[in-house]
Amino acid sequence: MAQAGDASTVGANDVVTNDVVTNDVVTNDAVASDAVASDAVASDVTAESDGRATAPGVLPVSAAPPAPRTLPSQPTPAAPPAPEPDGGTAAVGSDGTAVLAVWFLTTEERGNPSTDLDRRHPDGRPWTTGNLVVPLVHGRDYFTRLLETVEGLGDGDLLLFTDWRGDLDQRLDGAGSEVGEVLGRAARRGVAVRGLMWRSHLELLSFSSKPNRLLAEQLTSSGARVVLDQRVRRGGSHHQKLVVARPAGDPAAGVAFAGGIDLCYNRRDDAAHAGDPQSQPMAAPYGDAPPWHDIQVEVRGPAVGDLEHTFRERWDDPSSLDNPNPLRRLFYRIRPVATRTDELPPQQPDPPAAGPHNVQILRTYPRKLRPAYPFARAGERSIARAYQKVLRRARRLIYLEDQYMWSAEVARLFADALRRSPELHLIIVVPRHPTQGGRFSLPPNLVGREQALELCRAAGGDRVGVYDVENHAGTPVYVHAKAVTVDDVWASVGSDNLNRRSWTHDSELAVATIDDTLDPREPRDPAGLGDGARVFARDLRLRLWREHLDWAGPDDELLDPETGFAAFRARAEDLAAWHAGGRVGDRPPGRVRPHRPARLSRLRRAWSAPLYHSIYDPDGRPHRLRAAGEW
Repeated sequence: MAQAGDASTVGANDVVTNDVVTNDVVTNDAVASDAVASDAVASDVTAESDGRATAPGVLPVSAAPPAPRTLPSQPTPAAPPAPEPDGGTAAVGSDGTAVLAVWFLTTEERGNPSTDLDRRHPDGRPWTTGNLVVPLVHGRDYFTRLLETVEGLGDGDLLLFTDWRGDLDQRLDGAGSEVGEVLGRAARRGVAVRGLMWRSHLELLSFSSKPNRLLAEQLTSSGARVVLDQRVRRGGSHHQKLVVARPAGDPAAGVAFAGGIDLCYNRRDDAAHAGDPQSQPMAAPYGDAPPWHDIQVEVRGPAVGDLEHTFRERWDDPSSLDNPNPLRRLFYRIRPVATRTDELPPQQPDPPAAGPHNVQILRTYPRKLRPAYPFARAGERSIARAYQKVLRRARRLIYLEDQYMWSAEVARLFADALRRSPELHLIIVVPRHPTQGGRFSLPPNLVGREQALELCRAAGGDRVGVYDVENHAGTPVYVHAKAVTVDDVWASVGSDNLNRRSWTHDSELAVATIDDTLDPREPRDPAGLGDGARVFARDLRLRLWREHLDWAGPDDELLDPETGFAAFRARAEDLAAWHAGGRVGDRPPGRVRPHRPARLSRLRRAWSAPLYHSIYDPDGRPHRLRAAGEW
């Protein structure tokens, strides 16, 4: 088996990644079976016609500009005193900057002086304004939009992508929409197609080396330039999932897609969760076509420039792409795959304002020696640092969907937030089972989550709810999404999982969004800090909840953090009771059940914990930061 999720890996011969752990290997989106290889966000607002308030000079969602050519197609909260270091109340400036500053990272807080990502902004802010971010929930929705975008590109346009795994015959829609065919046709039309695929490990170890190589070879023969990139920390992977399209001479038409969805098998599922017809085998409970829940975002506006810059930093890294193993190096030299990047055309100006969303691009790069990344010489852990800052401000509700939710270090940030704020509730949605369930692979998969959930429950008690998802047939749904909302203000969608590997060890990418549009529905300011609920974060949470809960009525009960938390729990417990009672009578509405994994015995915990810490969830921080407990 090649893999079912994504991955963060191990070194030259290592086998651990950030999206899956598979047979005989470990990855960071799933863990392997029976063996582990060792290589491996306003005052002065204007009310709009729909009742939503927008900061001055910002287009409401309903007034968004028409789609570029690549497409087919409440009172302001009171302003209390100045912000406090621990995430206290914030004065709302006329442009909302003060609110943004207490949620988003400053350049100094990003902690990576080697990158120009923030310095490239003319206003000097480490985020961009005027963006339009659209959540694409489920792979089928994302693939449809991606296909439309790529097919709209022509001679002289630019298409950039990074991926953890790509299957050349994975269909984006029907016949003729295979990934290799769609990208190859674009190259033959004169589109400059450039790709960074993680080189991965051998198929013999259940990894993606062959699929990635075959995709790169086919695209190279079509005139694209796709390189296999193994410039990672030992045991790490390139886990970013990014596509950027820049039509020539038309900056406003630029669009990017980022999140958790790879261009590979298993991903083309929808809300019905019947699975992708093109599937990879997973643990037996998931069936022959594993149901798959995932999220990508479509981005328009100035943030497209930041996402393109992130690609260019990696592409322009002068470090050798050659594999250190001489036999594998020779193998790749004789294959039709590029072993050097070429010069990209100059980057166009960033797209103009397209909507009301403020966006901060967050990344992870490990501290890598021999050689260091020129754009992250001491690494970058802005994803981890963003969570550290945001969770200090959390007061009422954290909602997260994650493939793992591992690591005591990560869980302690959530536990500390629960202890600081007695009204804070936490909902966690995870997969019911790992991708594989072997005798030796299952315990390391479970030990990290077991410890993390115990820490959260000890801090929050009944204010913590952990759930998994099934479809209406009762088949568990593999939750591969990496999405978080905090107090209906801040939201993040990315490739990063909530574990140490994603926060320190592998390359990761996330889009953090704060809407300028205030939501007029009560509670208008759930956290009571003057920030006000924002439309994007709230609508994302409600969209996910409606699906998981089969919620067909008004949203009133779901809007308030406390009543929404209770409604979520009630639906889950009703479904669990129906199953426990032999499925007698009509199936109750909802698709979530309380997550109740098997407990590990002392013996299994004892032998699996070292594997978990060293192989499955390694630490890519410099030793001084590890010792200080800092990110």
